[in-house]
Amino acid sequence: MLLAIDVGNTNITCAAYKDRALVNEWRISTSGSRTAEEYGVWLSQAMTIDGLKLNDVTHAIVATVVPETLFNIKGFCRRYFGVTPLVIGESNVDLGMTPLIDRPSEAGADRLVNAVGAHSLYGGPLVVIDFGTATNFDVVDADGNYIGGVIAPGVNLSLDALYRAAAKLPRIAVERPQRVIGKNTIECMQAGIYCGYIAMVEGLVSRIRDEYGSEMKTVATGGLAPLFSRGTEMIEIVNGDLTLAGLVEIFYRNS
Repeated sequence: MLLAIDVGNTNITCAAYKDRALVNEWRISTSGSRTAEEYGVWLSQAMTIDGLKLNDVTHAIVATVVPETLFNIKGFCRRYFGVTPLVIGESNVDLGMTPLIDRPSEAGADRLVNAVGAHSLYGGPLVVIDFGTATNFDVVDADGNYIGGVIAPGVNLSLDALYRAAAKLPRIAVERPQRVIGKNTIECMQAGIYCGYIAMVEGLVSRIRDEYGSEMKTVATGGLAPLFSRGTEMIEIVNGDLTLAGLVEIFYRNS
């Protein structure tokens, strides 16, 4: 069984796959100080609840955007599974695609993995929107190569900035408003965040398509992708497990 580990800025997702089929997945908050033993205790308990065992895992692959987690993630895989994981960005891992950007080493592991996953599932060219801590727009050409993109503040990051910087604004949840013109503070904030990000999605995807010079599919991932996809026809496909799908694809390309 393959364990795909996606380390994001907010959460770590571990997903078990058997012959490319998802068996189960588990999440824990990201912490750079968490030890290999802590990962082991958490995952062993989570897997046991779902009728699985640590020794069911025979391979592992990791993508992380938080470098300080990597040492203990590797130690966790070696100690509890007896395997050395493939790590996105290391020289022995072939993505099966080329980052066509100025400094390929600067491309985030999650962006490259999303590009691989999206192209393997939907072809290309396409725009991949990841609603994470940052909102990323990643552009993939017809051959599956990552050719660049856009990084914008994430939805929750923007909400948190409003709450912290403006003394009289409350902390709110992201919801689709009934109207754009709010009649109270909360409605105004929800309209600003939701409708503002919808406008950003539509504007940036339109500009990306114009600059690329052809029609492109638009795929969205991340926890807020379903909510925002309901507000615009610009988002054609929603896949919450896109990063994990990319990790699985890369693993099999390197098998």
